Amino acid sequence: MQSATRSRLTLACILVTVLLDMIGVGIIVPVLPELLEDLTGGSVAEAAVIGGYLVFAYALMQFVFSPVLGNLSDRFGRRPVLLASLLGLTFDYLMMSIAPFVWYLFIGRIIAGIAGAALATATAYMADITPPHKRTHRFGLIGAAFGLGFIIGPVIGGELGEFGPRVPFYAAAGLAFANFLFGLLVLPESLPKASRRKFDIRRANPLGAVLALRKYPSVLWLLGVLFFFQLSAQALPTVFSYFTVEMFQFSSSMIGRTLGAFGLGFAISQAVLAGPLSKGIGEPAVAMIGLLAAAAAFAGIAFAMDVYYLYLFILVGTVSGLAPPAINGVLSRQVPDNSQGELQGAVNAASSLATIIGPLAATQVFSYYTARDSGHYFPGAPFIAASVSVVLALLLFAFAAWRFELGRRPSIADHPHVPEMAPPGQVRVAPLETDPDDHPPRR
Repeated sequence: MQSATRSRLTLACILVTVLLDMIGVGIIVPVLPELLEDLTGGSVAEAAVIGGYLVFAYALMQFVFSPVLGNLSDRFGRRPVLLASLLGLTFDYLMMSIAPFVWYLFIGRIIAGIAGAALATATAYMADITPPHKRTHRFGLIGAAFGLGFIIGPVIGGELGEFGPRVPFYAAAGLAFANFLFGLLVLPESLPKASRRKFDIRRANPLGAVLALRKYPSVLWLLGVLFFFQLSAQALPTVFSYFTVEMFQFSSSMIGRTLGAFGLGFAISQAVLAGPLSKGIGEPAVAMIGLLAAAAAFAGIAFAMDVYYLYLFILVGTVSGLAPPAINGVLSRQVPDNSQGELQGAVNAASSLATIIGPLAATQVFSYYTARDSGHYFPGAPFIAASVSVVLALLLFAFAAWRFELGRRPSIADHPHVPEMAPPGQVRVAPLETDPDDHPPRR
């Protein structure tokens, strides 16, 4: 009973880590324009340009350091990497709260990008403590915590911002430090020393992380799937507000409520539906349903001429929440346990690269197609581009599923070079983190 309670606390700690991390990111969104205006003395438009560069700096650091932290966690364990990242986030928010100059914010965003790259480590930790057949469900919980953080964070930030544009930064720092203390007291190490491997700087970079995984060809194809899916996903948070103002004259509260409702539905798809559906029809089928829903939703939004059609396709888009945990579940079964950190580092790097490219591409496409005097007015163009990107992801996934038989159950033959893996039919999970519902067979 004590072990079961400790296991639940461990699971809760990882989910709270992701949730509070995303709340900390979202909590500063409503007040960042005001803070930038105060620091620069410029207009909202000028603040938006600087804000775009801040997003770029954050995403670039995540892209570069995700494989580094993933590989470090494979060498030294997940716990120290996660705790160090939470301290880094605490320092970032405190620095931004007292920033007298804009360049303070850039330093803070760089630190936050490095620390935020530990999301890969959190996902690897989840893979460590979860048997393969339950990983899609657990990855769905991480995705739900991620999404809920983005829903809750802006609401809290907006309310606290009434007391001043710097107040939410203090709150974010407090959340990050509280999470550090929670992890320090509750979080055990999930990767046994016998399963760790040496740190190799050649593998601890975005390209090196991908090349190191080339011995698993299916992984490379699935990373491509995630990249194109994440590339398309940037269209919604980046240009949705401009699109709805242009097409439907939405107010800021209507934009916030619509995105909040989408985020809630997306989280429900990940946390509630992904796991049971994967057990019933298999992870590849669930992933393809999610990708199809995303492609249909983006195309529908692009051509929506009525607000009710817009809401309909937003609802369809929430089903796309099935795709990330299902794809991650398939990915996690392609590599041995002692490479989960490296894998998730590569996954996070692919997502970060999409985050670097996506917002810049989406805003440029929107700007080009909304120039009224150019003869090619079409505000929905970024969503067409997003739909095409999802279709590419769907085609890549369909090929990978056929070529590598992703739907079959893995066996020891899939990783013959890893002697420490358990025999077929058994799951090697540390006793402390074993899920009490799994009842592993006696050895």
